Amino acid sequence: MPIQNSPYQAFATLLTSSGHNVSPAELHGLLLGRSAAGVGFDQDGWLADANDLLEGEIQDNVRNALIGLQEMVKGELTGDDMTVVLLLPTDDVPLADRAAALGQWCQGFLSGFGLNYRDNALSDESNEVLQDLAAIAQVQDALEESDDGESDYMEVMEYLRVAPLLLFTETKKPTEAAPAKPSLH
Repeated sequence: MPIQNSPYQAFATLLTSSGHNVSPAELHGLLLGRSAAGVGFDQDGWLADANDLLEGEIQDNVRNALIGLQEMVKGELTGDDMTVVLLLPTDDVPLADRAAALGQWCQGFLSGFGLNYRDNALSDESNEVLQDLAAIAQVQDALEESDDGESDYMEVMEYLRVAPLLLFTETKKPTEAAPAKPSLH
């Protein structure tokens, strides 16, 4: 059965062919981490953070893909579905590789969140989510090629599809709830 050219694989090919040795999962995690930290969807800020990770000049085709990725994430985080599509390898990829990508996604998320989160206090629930992500980033080698391993992987993946939304909901700046103050801009 031929391997489908998944969005993950297409992005990996684009990055590799552009000389960037970075996992699409880590890049997607970075973007979601930034977004969940409440920085909004400023294109320049995202491209600057992505540029730091990619270490090198970003060509137009990669830049356009990064902007498209951000638009997708913005739609997911601000939409009504309450779920995020993770940029990860498809199920026909060996579990070890998928688990590694999951770990890279978590590392990217923690980096993006850590670089951009400016307030000090998070709820206990949000702190717990960040601790979970740090733990998941470490356990990628623990998943074994088995039914249990597959089941664990699916559980973790489901968790990661809602974790960013919890943080995003907590950190996004309340817009209409704030009393009207004169703007200094």
